[in-house]
Order: sequence, then C-alpha cells, then structure tokens
Amino acid sequence: MSGSSSVGTTSVPAPTMTDAGFVAPAESDILAGILDDMNAAFGNVLNTDLSTPQGQLAMSLTAIVGDAYDQMLALFNGVDPARAAGRMQDAIGNLYFMTRKPATATVVTCQCVGAAGTVVPQGTLVQDGSGNTYAADGAITLDATGNGVGAFSCTVTGAVECPPHSIGVYQSVVGLTSVTNAAAGVTGAAVEGRQAFELRRQQTVAHNAIGPLDALAGEVLSVAGVTDAYVNENSTAEPLVIGGVTLPAHSLYVCVNGGADKDVALAILRRKPPGCASVGTSSVVVVDPNASYATPPSYTVQFTRAQAVPVYVAVVLAAGVDVPSTAGTDVQAAIVAAFENVADAQRVPIGGTVYASRFYACLSALGSWVRIVEVSVGLAQNPTGLTAQVGIDQIPVVSASTISVVVS
Repeated sequence: MSGSSSVGTTSVPAPTMTDAGFVAPAESDILAGILDDMNAAFGNVLNTDLSTPQGQLAMSLTAIVGDAYDQMLALFNGVDPARAAGRMQDAIGNLYFMTRKPATATVVTCQCVGAAGTVVPQGTLVQDGSGNTYAADGAITLDATGNGVGAFSCTVTGAVECPPHSIGVYQSVVGLTSVTNAAAGVTGAAVEGRQAFELRRQQTVAHNAIGPLDALAGEVLSVAGVTDAYVNENSTAEPLVIGGVTLPAHSLYVCVNGGADKDVALAILRRKPPGCASVGTSSVVVVDPNASYATPPSYTVQFTRAQAVPVYVAVVLAAGVDVPSTAGTDVQAAIVAAFENVADAQRVPIGGTVYASRFYACLSALGSWVRIVEVSVGLAQNPTGLTAQVGIDQIPVVSASTISVVVS
C-alpha cells in the first residue's frame, strides 16, 4: 500500500501469472515503489531524487529485483519447447531420449572409376583440393562398366565447403583409378543450435513407436552423422511414382544423407513394420541386435543415398556508381551462406523446393547498393524459374560455381 509504513506491506508491485504466463512489473514501477517504501520508512520527508545516496540505493535495489524477475522469466520460458535454449532445451530433449547433435560433417557424392567389380571399402579416404579428407560411408562396388557412386563424409566436422570437381584419390585401392565429384558437397554444420534442435525434436517425437513413417524417420534422423532423411511408402499393389522415384508395390522407401551405412540400416530395421520390403540403391546386411536370439537372424536392408543436385541461381542487379567491384563474389558468398543456413535455420531438405525468394533477404543485407532486378533458380544453367523442385532421391546444393551475377 503506497505511503504505508505498516509491517508486511510494500508499494513495490508484484509479478502476476496470467493466461499469457509470468508477467513482471516494469522496472520503472519497481523503482517508484522502492522509493515510496524508503520515503515512508523515514516519515515521508526523504529526498527521493535519484542523484541522492538514497536514490542510488533505490536504483540498485531495483536492478536486483528486476534481475530476479528476469531469471524467473527465463526459467518459465525454459520449460516451453518453443522458447527453450541451452541446458533447459537439453532437459526437454532428455524427456524424448534425445541429445543435442554434435557438429556434422560435409557429405559429398563421388563418382568412382576403375576395374569392373572393384570394391571400395567403407572408410576409404579421398581428398579435396584444400587438403580435406573424406571417408566412404559404405562399401562401393564398381559395376560392369567400371563405375560406381557413393557418399563420402569429411573426416572433420563443421562447415567445410567442397566445390564440384575438387575430389581426387587419396588412399590407394587396388582397381580404383579415379574419383571425382560432379556436384558440390552438402556442407556440414556446427553443433546443433536451438532452432535445429527443436525442429528435430518435432520430427523425432514419434521415434519410439514401431511402424509409422514418423517413427522411422525419427529413428534415422537420430543416427550419428545423419543430416537429413526422407521416408515414404507405397501401400498399393501397383508400382507408384513419387517425387521422380518409382516405388514397387508394398514397399518402404528411405533416402538419407550422412551416417554410416550399417547404422542407417539398423535404424530402419528397428522401426520398420514386419513383412514390409525396403527398397533403395544401397543394400546392407544387418544382424538382429535382440539379445534373446541364440543365433541372431540377419536381414538385408535397402535404402537410398541422397544424390547432390546442383541448384543454379541467376541474379540480376541494377547498376549504379555505388555498386562495388566485388559485387559478384559478395553476392555468391551471401547466397551460399543463406542456402546452407549458417544461422541455424532449416536447409532445403531431400525432395524439397528451392524458392528464389529465399535469397532476397541475404542480398538486401549486403547494403543499399543492392537493387534486385531478378533472382531465378533452376536445375540447369541459365535458370528462369522462381522455384526448383528436386526428387525424393536428391538433396540440393549450391556453390559459387552455380551462381551467376549480372549488374546492368
């Protein structure tokens, strides 16, 4: 009660719990209440000017109370998955038996050439032009023409860029003559951030079930090194074309980027419904991990490795005296960064759509000299579209070599 010196009363407003949650009073109101209390304690004759010692003390007390309310608000927000961050978000993840993913590695699709029938073992190392090495995620068998395609993950984690045609042989394999990459690698990322963690929690919330596609996707996304996964099925009695891929009758389809072959196959085996055939371009034999078996059965699990497909971006900017000489490289760097979502947002997924509008903000952020005339995207050079759709066996990548910039 304002102006009262009675024991147990105060002029400092209290926080409230409303339908909107915890609401703290404004610090200006807290300060006014503290000054009223101090003045009342001295018979209402105290000079409450903030330049006085008592005014300074009141401001210090206000800061202490305000900080306490801030900590309470942070705690209350920390139990909300939409707002949680750091240790509080980790605690929410623990409820779903999930932990924050460490930094992920760049994954690059490589074309291997050599003698027919040559097997490139899992873990075989190749190297890019910058000296970074990449290990094969699974064994690659060259076909009758001496060609094979496989995924390789960088041996160091983080945002390591792998430009197209930069990969070469590093570790010798008998029968293997050359290795290259037609497309840029799918760039890795730093330790999983707040937005990415919450998105994965939503995607994996069903992974403790067996049978539903959401459960299977959640299990695969939880595999170490996996950065993206796409799961679908054909429950009909006839072949079905989905996203450019033909699924046989009564089949389960999984496309994945990153992770070791055996870990991915085991994740699929754990969650797929019994009797449903898996299909894909990779086949892995997995032993049932159930400890109750005296002689564990083995299963052949099939899935598809996502093929990196280059996305071409054409940017047209209006000319002007303020346009720097580095405009081309500045635009390329901004688009690559925006596409890879280094700020923790979601990158374009397997089977996703790339929108030209995705790049407007990053271009405008370069400076007032940026006057966008047109931004086009496509899966071939000289694109003219506003969207680019990739198949469910593909993951889009962008590199400086696929970005053209015209200032006119």
